[in-house]
Amino acid sequence: MRSLLAWAVLFAPCVAACEKPASTNNPELRDASQTQDMWSLHQQLEEMIDAQRATERDREFVHQQASEMADDGTAKWAFARAAITGRLAESKGLKALGLIREVETYARLSMERDPEFQRGAAKRMLGTLYILAGDHVEHGDSEVGLEMLEKLIAADPEEVHNQLRLAQGYISLGDPDPALEYLCLADAQRDQLQPDEQRLLDRLFTDVGGRALVGCE
Repeated sequence: MRSLLAWAVLFAPCVAACEKPASTNNPELRDASQTQDMWSLHQQLEEMIDAQRATERDREFVHQQASEMADDGTAKWAFARAAITGRLAESKGLKALGLIREVETYARLSMERDPEFQRGAAKRMLGTLYILAGDHVEHGDSEVGLEMLEKLIAADPEEVHNQLRLAQGYISLGDPDPALEYLCLADAQRDQLQPDEQRLLDRLFTDVGGRALVGCE
């Protein structure tokens, strides 16, 4: 999973601009949308985000294309749908509160279809979502989110994405001390993170005072 995952903590109802026909100047995104394959569309957007080339307009285009694709009944499809929506919510911030429930719906659907998909990617997404936006979802809150991520780490302690998201969760809740161990664990496996996740890791270190203060060995 790529995570969704560094989502904005605050979301707001989608404005009318979200409902207008969206377009993109990016030929790779247009080609990906023509495949009618949700995962391919998701992956292409993630590549652009990693390269810091994805505009809000690109994210709107991808989300609109995804909303028109037929569900193939797989956990993979539902996860990609949730991730695409999360990326639009991430860019909208205060203008995108209505998207949060859509993320929750599709992440839960993916988890129901296959809880083991990509080493618990949907559960990790939900846990992160509940921590960052627990006031705006129907089925969880920050405590539920922390518990989900902690259980993922207990079951799969070497999965670096679990470590990163739990560290993010503690820091976002204003409790950095328990996050330090997971920051160091994630940093030790930095090369397994995508560029956007590496940038998130760097921001989290900055939030707690820097690597020197944390003192990772």
